[in-house]
Amino acid sequence: MPPVESSELIELQIGAVANGGWCVARHEGRVVFVRHTLPGERVRAQVTQETKNFLRADAVEILEPSPDRVQAPCPFAGPGRCGGCDWQHASLPAQRRLKAEVVKEQLSRLAGIDRDVVVEEVPGAPDGLGWRTRVQFAVRRDGVIGLRKHRSHQIEPIDECLIAHPQVEALGIERKRWSGATGVEAIASAATGDRLAVLSSRGRARVPRMDAPVRLVSGKREEKPPFVREEAAGRLWQVSGSGFWQVHPGAAETLAAAVLDALEPRKGDIAVDLYCGAGLFAGVLGEAVGPDGLVVGIESEGQAVRDARFNLRDLPHVSVERGEVEKVLDEIQFGRGKSTLHQADLVVLDPPRAGAGRDVVKRVAELAGRRVAYVSCDPATLARDLAFFSEYGWTLSGLRAFDAFPMTQHVECVATLVRG
Repeated sequence: MPPVESSELIELQIGAVANGGWCVARHEGRVVFVRHTLPGERVRAQVTQETKNFLRADAVEILEPSPDRVQAPCPFAGPGRCGGCDWQHASLPAQRRLKAEVVKEQLSRLAGIDRDVVVEEVPGAPDGLGWRTRVQFAVRRDGVIGLRKHRSHQIEPIDECLIAHPQVEALGIERKRWSGATGVEAIASAATGDRLAVLSSRGRARVPRMDAPVRLVSGKREEKPPFVREEAAGRLWQVSGSGFWQVHPGAAETLAAAVLDALEPRKGDIAVDLYCGAGLFAGVLGEAVGPDGLVVGIESEGQAVRDARFNLRDLPHVSVERGEVEKVLDEIQFGRGKSTLHQADLVVLDPPRAGAGRDVVKRVAELAGRRVAYVSCDPATLARDLAFFSEYGWTLSGLRAFDAFPMTQHVECVATLVRG
C-alpha cells in the first residue's frame, strides 16, 4: 500500500464518532480519524498525519452535509485554525448526542458496560457560547496573543473568543501586546464579577495596563496570591491564582447537586473527598452529614489546600489533608470519640484527566463502605477505572453526563458505584 502524502486530498464516507472530537472513516483499508466533519457526511479531507496503523485528516470540503451541520459561529474555527473547539459545525443537540455516543462506546469497549447515556445541558449557556470563565492564551515571541492550533505548538492569533465568558472578554487580553510573556490565563467569576490575569514569562515581561490584578508567575512562592471569589451550593469560595475551578458558570452547582444525589449522605456519615481542590464537594458533604459526621478532603497542591481550609473554616468536622492521594489513603484514620475507624461510608473522587488508576481504585474500593461518586472529565479513563472497580466488587448503579464544555468534545460525568 503506497504511503499517503500529508497534503493529499482523499474522498471519505464518514462513519461513527470517536473519542477526542474525531469521526471515523476508512481509506484503502486503513482507519482515518477525521476532524471538522459529522457522521454520515461525504467529504474531501486533507491528510495531516500518517502512522503505521491509521491516518489523521481534516475535512476541508463537505460534499454531502449532515442535517446536523451548522455554520460555525466563530471565524477562527475550522481546519488548520484554532484547536479549542471541536464541534462548532454541529448543532447543540447534535453535539450532546455525539458526546453521549462517545461515553456509551467507551463504557462498552473498556468496561464491558452496556448503558444508554443522555448528556444534560448545564444552565448558563443556552447557545453554547460565552461560558468559559478560565481561558489559557498562548503568546508568540512578538507579543501577539492567540490560541494553539489542534495538536500543534503553532498559535492562531485571535481578537475574540466566542466561548469565553463576557467577564473574561472584558479584560481585553486579546487586544493587548504581551512582550516577553509565554502565556496569559484569564480568570473571571460569573457570580461575583472578580477578574484576574495570570502571566507566565521567559524572564522580564512587559505587562500592559489592565483593569484587573495581574499575577506574574516567577517560581517564587507568593504568601497571598490574588484570588477570585466563586459562588456555588449556597457558599462563597476563594480560588487563588490558577487554582482549579469548574470553567462553566453552572458546572460547580450542577456537579455538587449530582454528587449529593449519587451519595445520598446521611447525618453522622464519614465521607472522604479525593482530589478536593478548593473544597467544593467536601463542603456540601460537610453540611449534609452535619456536626456528628466527619469529612476528610485530600489534595496535593499547596495553595488549593490553603484555599479549601479557608473556605471550610466554619465546618469544624471537615478537615483537609495535603499530600498525594495514594500516600494519604494509606495512612488515613478517622477518629470518632475514642474509636479509630479505617473505613468511610462515602467517597467522592474527581481526579485529573488521567483518571485515578488501579492503585487508587483499589484503595477506594477497600475504604468505602456504602457508595462512591466518581466525577470525570474523560470518558476513556472513567471507563478504565470503572472496570477496575468491578474487579474489586463494585457495580455502576447510576451515570449522569453533563455538557459542561459546549462546542468542544469534552463532557463531564458523575458515576455512582455501590458494592456489588
